[in-house]
Amino acid sequence: MDMKMQFLVSAVKEDVETLAERMNLQADAIIVNQCDENVYREYTYQGHTMKCYSFAERGVGLSRNNCLMRADGDLCVFADEDIVYRPGAARAIALEFEKNPKADMILFDMEVPRDRATYHIDTYGRVRWYNCGRYPTYSFAARTEKLHEANVTFSLLFGGGARYSNGEDSLFLAECIRKGLKVYKAPVTIGKENGRPSTWFHGYNEKFFYDRGVLYHFLYGRAALLMALRFLYKHKGVMCKEMPFSRAFSLMCKGIRRENGRQE
Repeated sequence: MDMKMQFLVSAVKEDVETLAERMNLQADAIIVNQCDENVYREYTYQGHTMKCYSFAERGVGLSRNNCLMRADGDLCVFADEDIVYRPGAARAIALEFEKNPKADMILFDMEVPRDRATYHIDTYGRVRWYNCGRYPTYSFAARTEKLHEANVTFSLLFGGGARYSNGEDSLFLAECIRKGLKVYKAPVTIGKENGRPSTWFHGYNEKFFYDRGVLYHFLYGRAALLMALRFLYKHKGVMCKEMPFSRAFSLMCKGIRRENGRQE
């Protein structure tokens, strides 16, 4: 049985009428473009319907929620404007769901520039709360009805255009798992990310570590301090070249404590 698929594309100041071709979208799509106008456009690309919403607003979490609330396909695939899908990607995604009917969500591999790589999937497996913090949203594909039934949304506090740095993807995935969705990973590469300047990363500075502490409070709860220590120890060779390990850990702890209501 064929499943209807929709790509949910989050974009900023893009020409939406050329985006489907540039991204090689192989199914229907909902495109939310954050810009300086409020306009709706719709067009057809290779037989697929592209519904394009332009909003005069900012925030990647808001953009993704606008996509998700309008999704009505059997499967939804989250995407960014700088993703280019491989030929046959849509079929490859659908095939993994056919092979694993228990999966509510499957995370896929993506070819990413080395300096931006945060994850790599080389085996099939289940994703749990303690190892869900490294997967980007563009790796997510899910059964749309399951997401709607669980009433999950992206945080408006984290990510590009929000108060705190990245983390909306990890929080969304953790919420899916907490609400009982079965999340799996598949070593199937579906496309590549074209490198672009980050909208939030400006080096391993004080804001980076403080914001990471705030994120860990929401993501790990009582285990936040332990996970912060684990994170820093694992990446200290890269992240602590210009800032001492102890200072970085202190900033993460400050972020965790502040969100617990204990102001410094």
